[in-house]
Amino acid sequence: MRAVIQRVRNASVTVNETIVGSCPFGLLIYVGIAKGDTEADTAYGAKKISGLRIFEDTAQKMNLSLSDINGSALIISQFTLLGDVRRGRRPSYDDSEHPERALLLYTHFVHSMREQNIHCETGIFGAPMSVTYTNEGPVTIFLDSKH
Repeated sequence: MRAVIQRVRNASVTVNETIVGSCPFGLLIYVGIAKGDTEADTAYGAKKISGLRIFEDTAQKMNLSLSDINGSALIISQFTLLGDVRRGRRPSYDDSEHPERALLLYTHFVHSMREQNIHCETGIFGAPMSVTYTNEGPVTIFLDSKH
């Protein structure tokens, strides 16, 4: 599982001109499921992300987690995180999991985040989406469950 985690002031996702998910303050999380990923990978990702100390405390130090600030998360499935551009100019998505299995593991990741007492909203798996956000900081973190 790969994830790009962005600390946001606000974020929303739109499908067919309708907002289907939003986050007033917290994290925008793009998630890509790789071939060979398991529920253990998604549970690891959820626990790690919910505990990342990337929010500022009163001393302006990044000492607080999403859980600490009672923030929320907008979680977007994004298979393109698995794109391999080492050869040629067109990314290869051979490392991406098949959509049916990816949906199961993506859903497990969202469930695992909610088990960490994080309010989560999502986009629609496989749909063309427009994501709007204000990156706070900016703070952007990359997570790979295999490394």
